[in-house]
Amino acid sequence: MIQSMKTDTKHFEELLTKELASLEKELKSIGRKNPANPADWEAKPNKMDVMPADSNEVADSIESYEENTGILKQLEIRYNEVKKALEKIKAGTYGLCEVDRKPIELARLEANPAATVCKEHITNR
Repeated sequence: MIQSMKTDTKHFEELLTKELASLEKELKSIGRKNPANPADWEAKPNKMDVMPADSNEVADSIESYEENTGILKQLEIRYNEVKKALEKIKAGTYGLCEVDRKPIELARLEANPAATVCKEHITNR
């Protein structure tokens, strides 16, 4: 790891830790950890305070659940990316391109602290 990356690691660890907490809060608002697989999240069903005879409200509830599932999936992907970046900081491999092991540009890490490749290899992923 190059010296400038060592200096900035604490900065990126703080950014990633804050983002992880925010993502977990958002995930908990629309989902829960899967009891069968705690590494996985699943959408929470909306409260069904609707009479089964009211098909419009039941349909709205199902639509809302499906929207939550899509949002949850995107949040879960980002959550896992951030967790992986924090693990790399602990392992001393943070900021290195997964393709050629060269340092990822500082501007790229500022824009996306969980970046795994340098600008050169973005299209290869």
